[in-house]
Amino acid sequence: MAKDKGKDKTPGRKLVAQHKKARHDYHILDTYECGLVLTGTEVKSLRQGRASLVDGFVQIDGNEAWLHNVHIPEYAQGTWTNHAARRKRKLLMHRYEIDKLESKSKETGHTIVPLALYFKDGRAKVEIALAKGKKEFDKRQTLREQQDRREADRAVSAARRRQRA
Repeated sequence: MAKDKGKDKTPGRKLVAQHKKARHDYHILDTYECGLVLTGTEVKSLRQGRASLVDGFVQIDGNEAWLHNVHIPEYAQGTWTNHAARRKRKLLMHRYEIDKLESKSKETGHTIVPLALYFKDGRAKVEIALAKGKKEFDKRQTLREQQDRREADRAVSAARRRQRA
């Protein structure tokens, strides 16, 4: 019976990178969790917590999903086997998910964006979303709603503090 190293396979989710502005710029319609095909130096660089999803997008070519423009910097201790920082990476998804994403993304205004890059039980995963771009007034409306919600929460907590005193 082989012994499990256990060192890298801590249960749970260890976040590496997050694209916070995606939720501001897009209406998120549906989310998917995908595996990634990575080289060894990419995994080592991710384990150091270094990645950027800002310019990333997903494109479907020939029944395969590819992640483009995600920046995973070169591994510092890597040699000639180091990877290119912005190469396209294959996503591991079920065929029915790829077909569904392909048909939906062909609609006007829809795109597929990465939301988060993380390790789940020792394996690199990326959370992608089918999204529709927001107009400028939608962004302002969302910010206004968040601000109103914050003010209401502050008022409620202030009223509770006055009741206790």
